[in-house]
Amino acid sequence: MNHIEKLEWRYATKEFDATKKLSEEQVKTLAESLRLAASSFGLQPWTFYIISNDDVKQKLLPHSWNQKQVVDCSHQIVFCTMTDFGASNVEKYIQDIASTRGQSVEELEGYSKMMKGFLSGKGKEEVLTWAKNQVYIALGSFLTTCAELEIDACPMEGIVQSEYDSILGLKDKGLTTVVACPVGFRAEGDKYAELSKVRFPLEEVVKFID
Repeated sequence: MNHIEKLEWRYATKEFDATKKLSEEQVKTLAESLRLAASSFGLQPWTFYIISNDDVKQKLLPHSWNQKQVVDCSHQIVFCTMTDFGASNVEKYIQDIASTRGQSVEELEGYSKMMKGFLSGKGKEEVLTWAKNQVYIALGSFLTTCAELEIDACPMEGIVQSEYDSILGLKDKGLTTVVACPVGFRAEGDKYAELSKVRFPLEEVVKFID
């Protein structure tokens, strides 16, 4: 399949085959795709949990509106953001840039000040909203990666984030749940797999300005 055919192939999987598991290599590829996701300024205000433990998935189930994908999937991915993102995170990022690209921190002072100014000009809730938006960018690229690898996925906002936070011990880590996404392989009986994809016409959603 070409790229568009794979995007046509993917859908929000309603039934996973619980007997089919991702290979170690597939999990590593998905993890690396999350690491490489785009974010504003490249600041990466996130952490991703890849959960294969059945006991943990069972604990998450009642806080996911009992959607069976959570326990039948191969892995449950939980997308989290930092709850108190600020200047110290910028400084860590600047250090990483300097180390990775062989630059001095002093050379990056202007960039550092710009990012710190961006964050300091927002209230705490505004920064949290910004950080959550970055997580959705990661989710979008993750779903595309899944489609390319022919791995089924079901992006899921129907969860109780606070309960996920409690089960995963996120508060003490300065994190909070944003969205989840079970991944694995569709069950043969999932009727939604054969339904035509419903999208508005191209000319209605894409506008060209020449």
